[in-house]
Amino acid sequence: MRSVLREYNYNWRLWNIVHNAAKICDGSDKEYREAIRFAPDFNKALDAMISLGEPGVLTLKAIDGYLEDILTAHEKGKKLALITYNFSPAILHAFDVVPMGLEQITGLYTTIWQKGIAELLDYCCEVGFTETSCSGQRVALGPILAGVGTMPDFILYSTAGICDSNANAFAFASAYLDLPSCQMNYPPTLIDERATEYHREDFKYMIAFLEEYTGKKLDVDRLKDICEEIIKQDELINELQELQRLIPNPEPGLYNLLLYSIKIFFSGIKDGTEILEAMLKIARENAAKGIAGNGHERARGLFFYIDHYCTELKYWGWLRDNGISHIGTMMTDFWQADAPYAKGREDEGYIIDTKNLDTMIDSLAAQTSRLPMVKQIRGPYDAPHMWLDDTVGVAKLMNADFLAYMGTMGCRNTWGMVKPAARDLEKLGFPTLILYGDAFDDRVESIDALINRIDEFLTVRRIRK
Repeated sequence: MRSVLREYNYNWRLWNIVHNAAKICDGSDKEYREAIRFAPDFNKALDAMISLGEPGVLTLKAIDGYLEDILTAHEKGKKLALITYNFSPAILHAFDVVPMGLEQITGLYTTIWQKGIAELLDYCCEVGFTETSCSGQRVALGPILAGVGTMPDFILYSTAGICDSNANAFAFASAYLDLPSCQMNYPPTLIDERATEYHREDFKYMIAFLEEYTGKKLDVDRLKDICEEIIKQDELINELQELQRLIPNPEPGLYNLLLYSIKIFFSGIKDGTEILEAMLKIARENAAKGIAGNGHERARGLFFYIDHYCTELKYWGWLRDNGISHIGTMMTDFWQADAPYAKGREDEGYIIDTKNLDTMIDSLAAQTSRLPMVKQIRGPYDAPHMWLDDTVGVAKLMNADFLAYMGTMGCRNTWGMVKPAARDLEKLGFPTLILYGDAFDDRVESIDALINRIDEFLTVRRIRK
């Protein structure tokens, strides 16, 4: 890593950018337009968020608080936990532990910064981690391994067996940094009592780990408050996804990015609830007027794995400008029992029950085992309750005109089955595109090349209205 990249703490640098971006939202439009000129490396991403109105502004301010909590955790006497995105942070808040999500922060880095991302990715390889691993962990892990990021106190990685690259990243960090870690496994099946019992005991083991390394007992009353907030958030998310079924889709494409960001940043936290309420207000107004959230709708795309997060949200801007309604990804399917796509499949969903500690543990364990990726790629793509079932269900529900896959070069679980999955989806009548870009590493295939491939596909297949 170049010496110039070691001059600042990376968490401070990232927080400072978001903090100042959040502050300029409070000025007049003229003040905002003048100030944004001095943010050349991220002004397009900032403008895209603020153009969403209140939901975008609230999101910036909530992420500002999230990053500040990470930066100041130790001086406030709090523990800092390094976590993966398919782990709900709700249980940590009941211990007053600050969650630090690798993939979440990677997404922020790649969205905002134009310089230094390659060095962060490559530094992990320089110190011994494999270069074929997922870029989703390596961008945010690089500064920590290099000693220029805020150091966590321990590591929690949930159901990591569904992604060996994910599991290896956290295991490597634990060994290299000499940090205690706790890995929860995933149940190979989903809805039988044996799987429920297995995951329940795993969750209890994690609680014991947290009690040992925080020196605190689980705050049951705080946990109940968090679970009740999750119930509110799930109700809002379900209505937002129900509205996305309308033609035209009344929600801007970036709403789906906000949806899963709230789940992985602010599950059970009031900041997340306030953002969802603001999103729903605008979505209802657009639906009542019969207008598209993107301004116009020429096609409806389901991106049935993840999205692209590099280069100032350019991919999202292209979708908006070309009238492509983003109607979801695997990342937007959380599997609440009353979610629109769970109708008729309620037994695959989770319900939050706050009756007592045992029911809350069972509820959070069930939620964890149904998080994106954990549910869909535990095994064969075409097995019951898996990737193909879920993709077809959502595609039909949302009236998808086309499907597209993109991931990272380290997504071996999905690369091993995406071609037969695409063939099956085509047979069912869904035009399906496989993209070879990396969601976090623009060197693999530039965002312009990736966009051109989507554009060519839509043209050749005559999909756009």
